[in-house]
Amino acid sequence: MRVWYCDHHEVPLPEGHRFPMTKYRRLRDALTTAGVVRPDELEAADPGDPAPLRRAHADHWVDAVFQGTLSPAEERRLGLPWSPALLARSRSSVAATLAAAEHALEHGFAGNLSGGTHHAHRDFGSGYCVFNDLAITALSLLDRGRVRRVLVFDVDVHQGDGTAALLRDEDRVFTCSVHGARNFPFRKQVSDLDVDLDDGTTDDAYLAQVRAALRLALERARPDLVLVQGGVDPLDTDRLGRLSVTHAGLEARDRLIFETLRAQGLPMALTLGGGYAEPIDDTILAHMNTYRVAREVFG
Repeated sequence: MRVWYCDHHEVPLPEGHRFPMTKYRRLRDALTTAGVVRPDELEAADPGDPAPLRRAHADHWVDAVFQGTLSPAEERRLGLPWSPALLARSRSSVAATLAAAEHALEHGFAGNLSGGTHHAHRDFGSGYCVFNDLAITALSLLDRGRVRRVLVFDVDVHQGDGTAALLRDEDRVFTCSVHGARNFPFRKQVSDLDVDLDDGTTDDAYLAQVRAALRLALERARPDLVLVQGGVDPLDTDRLGRLSVTHAGLEARDRLIFETLRAQGLPMALTLGGGYAEPIDDTILAHMNTYRVAREVFG
């Protein structure tokens, strides 16, 4: 197993800001302490080549982020204040997903302990997402002939609206989002396959929807690579989730996805996605369980 991370960049947040930035470092420490991921399997991501960013994003948005000239309205929409650390972290997160996907193509599986920034659109950031690592990775690999078709399978509780919008006209990428119908973003985009879940959805109904979506997405996408946005915010204790999925339900979801892809011989790269439980320990446990299942399935 190879897992990339980029939480060595500490992003300063205003007092009272509720984005759980500490979860990234705590998760990495918890994974190594528990022996789920060995220290020698971790790889620190560097910011990487900025060129792939412009494949998915407008030049003026990339330039504004690099130069720190975001307007107050753009920062509000993003949900985070600009800082040099935010730029470094956002670039590293994209580089980590790219590296994980390349590794997965050779070895079957790799992960990124960040990423899944699926709310970033072509010319603006949103929902804590600056650059869309999923779209950038898919387009970059296609451009270089590394793959012919890609499936983005997104099980974060929030719709992957930026991913859907960025890849709408790219027939070689199939986007699937399984998300809360009444949750953020409130103006949804159109993925190739959207599955809307009712508030309060519990384990059995949730798993049935994920199973059906995965089967249909694989049939229609016929991918060479699957990018999984594995957010754990469907958890019943998540303050932003609005669903009622337990830890056992999330673990069963991950096992279903991983075993299905493994059985079909499809390489997959896993990105972290959302998780906003209070206490944050619940989110960290859920992310840890995802990697425990990955270890059991992929070795």
